[in-house]
Amino acid sequence: MEVKADLAQDVFKDAGESVIFVMLSLKREDIEKEREIIADMADRIGAIQRSMNIRVAPETVKLSFGFSNRAWEYLFPHAAKPKELEDFKGVNGKNHQAPTTPADLFLHVRADEASTTYLVVDQIMGFLRPIVDVVDETHGFHYREGRAIIDFIDGTENPVGEEAKEWAIIGAEDPEFINGSYAFAQKYVHDLDAWRALPTEVQEKYVGRRKYSDLELSDEEKDPRAHNIISQDNRDDEEHKIVRMNVVYAHPGEGVRGTYFIGYARHWDVTRQMLTNMFTQDDRLLEYSTALKGQLFFIPSKELMGRIAESELF
Repeated sequence: MEVKADLAQDVFKDAGESVIFVMLSLKREDIEKEREIIADMADRIGAIQRSMNIRVAPETVKLSFGFSNRAWEYLFPHAAKPKELEDFKGVNGKNHQAPTTPADLFLHVRADEASTTYLVVDQIMGFLRPIVDVVDETHGFHYREGRAIIDFIDGTENPVGEEAKEWAIIGAEDPEFINGSYAFAQKYVHDLDAWRALPTEVQEKYVGRRKYSDLELSDEEKDPRAHNIISQDNRDDEEHKIVRMNVVYAHPGEGVRGTYFIGYARHWDVTRQMLTNMFTQDDRLLEYSTALKGQLFFIPSKELMGRIAESELF
């Protein structure tokens, strides 16, 4: 079977200017009603995106929608399951923890204007509200110069173009779920006051890059636990990648500044290894960052979404 990127949801494109992430939990009160609504939503979601793209042209709406392992097993108990789909159990290091968040459904919408992302999410939630509770809703935005909230350029090593598709989209290794993707979503809050109190040269050692030029430091200049050392998956002497679309969120009146990490991957095992490295090997950035919520989701291909719309998996 052949990978066809046009059959994948928007799992390998730009992060967007205005972004909304929503984690949802099914009420589990009436499974037949829930299945009916999920099928209806799966049928309508593509039309909502196409309609909005006509209305806001030349702006482009991008979105992805997915299911956690517990949702898949609840909604589709007799269907096959993606090979690497599992419940994220969290990562517990000696000094830092990545908690797991029970959630069933995940929606990631981005566009140029906040009013556009609002309208898309509102229309989709119009179908889902009767059967779900909101676990988390985060509104993010493109920060200046593409920087993370810690003021360093974010995503320099991100694969782009054809390489991004290769690392983000499931291939022939799992043919029933080809053109799907594994999405890991994790919300962080930062102690930005403490971070900004560090001298710039210390920040650079902890990140592994220059703050203003974005040039990578030599290995000798980096802290041994620099973020761009610890967060890599270099098993078998080969660098394994994911596609990150991290977004800044903030409630400045409350002093809350954070990052919503979203990583799309062909293999969940790669993202999981990166997380394990960070939290068990004491990534320096975790001294200034606390993971709040996290879960793994499978993002079906458009073709598989069509089968869900036809109730073929129930």
